[in-house]
Amino acid sequence: MEKQTVTIYDVAREAQVSMATVSRVVNGNTNVKPSTRAKVLDVIKRLDYRPNAVARGLASKKTTTVGVLLPDITNNFFSSLALGIDDIASMYKYNIILDNADNKKESQVLSNILAKQVDGVIYMGHQLSDTVREEINRTNTPFVLAGLNDDRYEIPSVNIDYTQAFYEAVSGLFEQGYQNIGFLAAKPYFHNNLDRYQGYLKALEEAGKEVDESLLFEVADSRFKNGEDIAQQIRESKADGIVVVGDELAVKVTNHMVDNGVKVPEEFAVVTSNNTALTEIVRPSLTSIEPPLYDIGAVSMRILTKLMNKEDEIENHVTLPHKFILRDSTKNA
Repeated sequence: MEKQTVTIYDVAREAQVSMATVSRVVNGNTNVKPSTRAKVLDVIKRLDYRPNAVARGLASKKTTTVGVLLPDITNNFFSSLALGIDDIASMYKYNIILDNADNKKESQVLSNILAKQVDGVIYMGHQLSDTVREEINRTNTPFVLAGLNDDRYEIPSVNIDYTQAFYEAVSGLFEQGYQNIGFLAAKPYFHNNLDRYQGYLKALEEAGKEVDESLLFEVADSRFKNGEDIAQQIRESKADGIVVVGDELAVKVTNHMVDNGVKVPEEFAVVTSNNTALTEIVRPSLTSIEPPLYDIGAVSMRILTKLMNKEDEIENHVTLPHKFILRDSTKNA
């Protein structure tokens, strides 16, 4: 026999109170006598009553849910951001609807999230495409970009200054004596208006070096499994160092070099970008830019709560400080 859904009316009848009193207890309203609260809570427990979030959302015009879209849930960069988002969401009593856009059209996934009547959305991705921007501009739902910048400064965002970080990374390798430094990334990062590549170009210019196309290495995406062929190309090139967008790719390149007798860092240097746990697992361990991944997610969610509550004085574009963690894949001299 199918179990009947327990309603707020059932709780009120059993506890011999009004439905308004039950609602106040459920929502944590302090304007209820302790003895009445205890009686209602006892009935709620006994009947296994669970408030209908959808119905509550319809009544309040809020669902207390936030959509989080990320391109690859297995990527440590995005999962670290998501942890910060989730902790702050829990603090402010928001539920998370997480959707993975891997191998799916991001604009369609975004449309599906919005169809769930979420109160706000945090968007993580490698780039902000025109179709996604159009989808964001078509809705009144608040949006925040986490770990991604909007070069038009239209959509609130939280990130580090990756242009400066990559400039510092490449300049540091030149100072250590490396001469032919490559740049490895998935395709979107080669678009000239994207920050990491701009940092690489800035360091080359300051060092008086021309862009050498043979030192630019591109893969379809930044997964570890896609790095073997490009790692061989890097080894066979004149590169004596590489800055890498994505720790999985950096690990693949490092493993390939070591497996083929290339001495790291004596003959070849590797600097990666995200300082996830992978940087310490691989041998030699990887020198890395350190973005505060958890904080990026947490600050993104806090900004979103302010936007959803229509608070004043919201800082829409936040740049958090980054660090460098020096490890064994560079000379550090």
